[in-house]
Amino acid sequence: MASLRGGHFAALTHRLQTIGYDGCVSPISALPILTADEMRAADRATTERFGVPSIDLMRRAGQAVAHFVEREYPHCRRITVLCGKGNNGGDGFVAARNLAGAGREVTVLLLGDPADLKGDAKTAFAEMQLSPVLVPEEAALDSPQVRAILTDSDLMLDAVVGTGFQPPLRGVAATLRDRVNQLAIPIIAVDLPSGWDADSRDFNADGAFRADAIVTFTAPKVAHVFGNMTGTVNGPIVVAPIGSPPEAVRSSLNLTWAGSSHALTEPHRPSDSNKGMYGHVLIIGGGRGKSGAPAMSSLACLRTGAGLVTAAVVPSILSGVAAITPELMTAVLPEGPAGEVTGRDLDYDELLEKKTVLAVGPGLGQHPATEAFLLELLERTQLPIVLDADALNILAKHPEKIDGRDRTLVLTPHPGEMARLAGISTKEVQANRESLAREFATRHHVTLLLKGWRTLVAHPGGAIAINTTGNPGMAKGGSGDILTGIVAAMIAQHPDRVADAVNAAAYIHGLAADIAVNGQDEHTLLATDTISHLWRAFRFRPADPAGYVWVQGLPRRFFENWMEIR
Repeated sequence: MASLRGGHFAALTHRLQTIGYDGCVSPISALPILTADEMRAADRATTERFGVPSIDLMRRAGQAVAHFVEREYPHCRRITVLCGKGNNGGDGFVAARNLAGAGREVTVLLLGDPADLKGDAKTAFAEMQLSPVLVPEEAALDSPQVRAILTDSDLMLDAVVGTGFQPPLRGVAATLRDRVNQLAIPIIAVDLPSGWDADSRDFNADGAFRADAIVTFTAPKVAHVFGNMTGTVNGPIVVAPIGSPPEAVRSSLNLTWAGSSHALTEPHRPSDSNKGMYGHVLIIGGGRGKSGAPAMSSLACLRTGAGLVTAAVVPSILSGVAAITPELMTAVLPEGPAGEVTGRDLDYDELLEKKTVLAVGPGLGQHPATEAFLLELLERTQLPIVLDADALNILAKHPEKIDGRDRTLVLTPHPGEMARLAGISTKEVQANRESLAREFATRHHVTLLLKGWRTLVAHPGGAIAINTTGNPGMAKGGSGDILTGIVAAMIAQHPDRVADAVNAAAYIHGLAADIAVNGQDEHTLLATDTISHLWRAFRFRPADPAGYVWVQGLPRRFFENWMEIR
């Protein structure tokens, strides 16, 4: 596998990515999401316009799969490669040859007759130098030889059908799927799980092979970012560069991967830094009995790097909020008789003095006096504002106030809050997340972070970034408050790159939770556990030195030797 680690593969990696500090690799631009047709067009352009033979793309794809298996599954010695007759099977032939060359015991099951192979798949088969076990029809699956192969394998590669396939699976492929899906061994999908439509936005695909990890190529396809392809949120989905230059990769979806913006967090700060360089965030919220929300938001904001953070809350909870950390400053908001936030006799100029970003909503409440306070605040300042929780519920009653033409305005609703903002049902929101988010963001000139499975960050110009981090353990009170603080801190530090700042915030929040849950259980994860793992999320590099971009999941070595991931 030396050819993958260095030489030609390293040169290809360098073309697509740049080396970040500490020698780690980071994406240089937004990673686009492609349709199946766009992926075929990228391959075709790579060959026809840039002179890379298609067989070389196949060889590099297979090498990338083999290297991933070697690195992430070092103890799996007996490997079975399930190959169809098309180009996906060709990738499998190359992977089989490389794994055998690395000393693994490799068996290839070919679903068909070698005489039916064509083009690059035929060439890859000839180069494989392994004798396959032929499974041309369903009856062959019941042979003692095939049964023993399936039973004795430590790991399987699924290279039956790939991006160009239209479901459903039929015949021998469908029967093999039913057998393989019952096995208690890792299944690694080549490109995507066989039987899954690459253009599907569905959460599940009942007729597909299961997958514990996926190695795809060049860029994620639609199904990689919308589907629950690995069954669990921590099953790896990685993208391997195989030689297509960025100029060959074009998408009309206006949809990118949010993790690309992690690069914003990676450079070292200047040696002559001071706190004034990283913004002063004012967290506004916290009526009586709601001290936790502004406290968590404030702590997350500090941990994410804001230079200064002030929490403005009512007197009855001030001491509790202040106790979250001594670095937090506080300001007093007028408190009504029911403990509500009010603007009565408030000196807005003093409150807003020297602040650079506002985050409004955590624990705010919806009392009429609080509603009046928020509307007055919006009129008093043009500072960048992040709005969450009750601030969104108040604005839902005043849609004319949702206008980001003259300021940076970021809204962070969950589906219920989005339903109130859009005047539709939560079910309608969930059925049309992508189109709804894009339409709302462009119409109101705002950045809209729509939470949920695959959080969407829709920008005023129509672009959407999709986030692929996060896990079910985050489904607890406080998670949204922490995200608000992270978003505000990122904008405070990067006021000229708001889109990247919000994309990165969504990604880092979910990533910190993914790291945190690794050491415990989804049931026991607390929102504040995420804050304590933000530093690891900052140090993680989505694109690793071998060239893989980790769209989902984390490398095995990250937890074994995390101090090396810097």
